[in-house]
Amino acid sequence: MKLNCWEFNNCGREPGGPKAREFGHCPVVSYSALHGIHGGKNGGRACWVVKGSLCGGSVQGDEDQKRSSCWACDFLNLVKREEDASAMGFSHTRLAMDCVFKKTAAL
Repeated sequence: MKLNCWEFNNCGREPGGPKAREFGHCPVVSYSALHGIHGGKNGGRACWVVKGSLCGGSVQGDEDQKRSSCWACDFLNLVKREEDASAMGFSHTRLAMDCVFKKTAAL
């Protein structure tokens, strides 16, 4: 099974996580519009698309605001390496995520 961001980063902000009660849940763990993307649970393998994700101990902005820091992230680079080896590759699923993000942002 592929790791989700909260498992890779050990942030503890997933349901039942050690920091969830104190800091709340990260929106990535319940972002169901991205469930299954890159083989992850909810937004767990596409956290860079989720507005307000909790990275590095602070709330992040929207995708455009997060773009530079996320593209340098160890977890995103792991996902890119794993998906580049797949039949569709990372760029195909990245396009799908952009479409989902635009649809959900309009809601």
